[in-house]
Formats: sequence, C-alpha cells, structure tokens
Amino acid sequence: MKKVLLINGHPDPESYNHALADAYARGLAASGAAISRINIAELHFNPNLQFGYRQRTELEPDLLEALEKIKAADHLVWIFPMWWYGYPALMKGFIDRTFLPGITYQPVEGKPFPKKLLKGKTARIIVTSDTPRWYDWLFMKSPTLNQFRKGTLEFCGVSPVKVTYIAVIRDSSPEFRQQWIAKVERLGAQGA
Repeated sequence: MKKVLLINGHPDPESYNHALADAYARGLAASGAAISRINIAELHFNPNLQFGYRQRTELEPDLLEALEKIKAADHLVWIFPMWWYGYPALMKGFIDRTFLPGITYQPVEGKPFPKKLLKGKTARIIVTSDTPRWYDWLFMKSPTLNQFRKGTLEFCGVSPVKVTYIAVIRDSSPEFRQQWIAKVERLGAQGA
C-alpha cells in the first residue's frame, strides 16, 4: 500500500490551499493509499534555526513526529502559496528545522554533494500564486520552484518531483477554483 503524506504550508486553516489539500485527500482515499497529514501551522516549534549548522537545536516533539511521517512516506505532497516568489515563513522555518544533516542528507567529506537520505521517495508540489505561470517562468526564472524542488527535495534524494501550478488566484472565479479542486482530487485518485 502506497503511503502518502500531505504537507500544507499555508498558515490559514480557511485558505484555498486547505481546500486543495482536502480535495487531494478525498481522491487519495478512493485510491486505497494510506494517508497522513501535516498542517505546518498546527505544529508547535521554533521556526528559527538559531545556531545555523554550527550546533543542533533540539527538535520539538511535533518536529520529531513530522520527521517520522516524512521518513515513512513513499510520496510527499506539498501544498502552499507562493508569496514574494518564495513560500510562507513558517514553512521555511519547518524546512530549516527538519531538513538537516544526518536526517534528510549526509555531507560526505571531500565531496561537494551529500548522500541523499530521502532516496526512493517521490513528490508533488501544488503551488498557488497570483503570478501567471508564464511570467514566473520567463521573467522570474521560477525561484520558488527551483529553490524547493531542486534545492531542497531533489538535493535530499526525492525524485521525481512533479509540479502543479495554480494561478492566478487573486480575483479568480468560483468556477476557476472549483475546476482546480476537481483536478487536484483527480491527482489524488491517481496517487500522483
């Protein structure tokens, strides 16, 4: 049985991102996969990597539990909004505090690239934005997706990482939003 972890990076429980996560979960339930969830905003932890990598900050119980879910999953689904060509601060803090040496990757002395400790896992990023995809890609060079897909997930061995880019959200019609809810539910049913 495929184990899928839904990770929601939007801090507002009434956000469209939460509706998308619920839609994916509904589809996934129909596929027979095992589902677990993390709503980052519900976790209790300090998002500040206080000592950088010089000294390990003790992980809070919620982060330890989140890491167990990440390690147990076959497929990671990250749902979050793109804000200022990045992701929400709390999500960044979650990544800073959990994607650590010895946990998601292991530096190898004398080599520029680490041992990837999340090999064998796949992922999908579902990102919402007020920036049209063509503008994000052509003029901005997709900084959010490059940072997260390549600089975090693939760096730690997660591959392939597929992307669903939903835009423009601001002033979007109920029909537009409902169409995407249906598409995301279908993705869940496919386990993709």
